[in-house]
Amino acid sequence: MTTLGYALLGILARGPLSGYDLARNLQLPVGYFWQANHSHIYPELARLEEAGLVGHEVVRQEHRPNKKMYSITDAGREALRQWVSTPGEAAVPRDELLLKVFSLWLIERHQAITLMRAQEQRYLEQLAHFETIQANLAAEFGAALHNPDSPAFCAFATSQCGLLRARSQLDWCRWLLKQLGWNETP
Repeated sequence: MTTLGYALLGILARGPLSGYDLARNLQLPVGYFWQANHSHIYPELARLEEAGLVGHEVVRQEHRPNKKMYSITDAGREALRQWVSTPGEAAVPRDELLLKVFSLWLIERHQAITLMRAQEQRYLEQLAHFETIQANLAAEFGAALHNPDSPAFCAFATSQCGLLRARSQLDWCRWLLKQLGWNETP
């Protein structure tokens, strides 16, 4: 099975959703650590259904086309449990900025500073984004965020990783700016 299939099962394990809602969930909250094209979702759902890992019910709607509501099956939940309990593959990073920094010595110092100041702003925005996610999760789920058996805790744990990465990247960016001679970090 593909990783996208497991991502879809992980979302459906939290409750039934339409294909549209699955795509939205792949953007937020899952999108900050796993990306998938919208065009891949429905073919993957068809494969999951053919394998007996998900099922669907047709929901009739007035003034709109009928929609399919997908649910994880017991076999799907077991396949997800098995996958979650095995070590993952080492991620191969693809970071265009680091590729540029690798050759930063080829451009003028002021160009390098401009590049990194723009990146610093992106990291600040990412940090603010994860802080907002965490505040929203705390407001919505409260004490459940501290229960490792709760889906809310797991959402909080993944957003915590994003928050810590954003902080670390911001620190690195500011370190690099200092090395380049920039002294005015906020």
